[in-house]
Amino acid sequence: MTRECSAKFAIGQVVKHRRYPFRGVIYDVDPEFANTEEWWLSIPEEVRPRKDQPFYHLFAENSETEYVAYVSEQNLIPDNSGDPVRHPQVEETFERAPDGYYRVKSVKRH
Repeated sequence: MTRECSAKFAIGQVVKHRRYPFRGVIYDVDPEFANTEEWWLSIPEEVRPRKDQPFYHLFAENSETEYVAYVSEQNLIPDNSGDPVRHPQVEETFERAPDGYYRVKSVKRH
């Protein structure tokens, strides 16, 4: 029997890592792990996440830089700070709503 799995977080939601000091905007979700085995094995075993859960692609930032992150659901919590995310691709992809969420920009057709 297959286990029904649904994502806890949504595209455009601002989240932060449970253990490490970074946050970001979700721009894509994989229903389960979809990265390389090499990437997964590079995570120390004592903190390595399960593969059978959603994994999120983030436009991420920490106090020093902006980057793209791939994070398991178990390692994310909502970021309710209301602070905007400064990653440059956020502005290209999303527009910020009054509630602090980011909404995917609509494509304008000519």
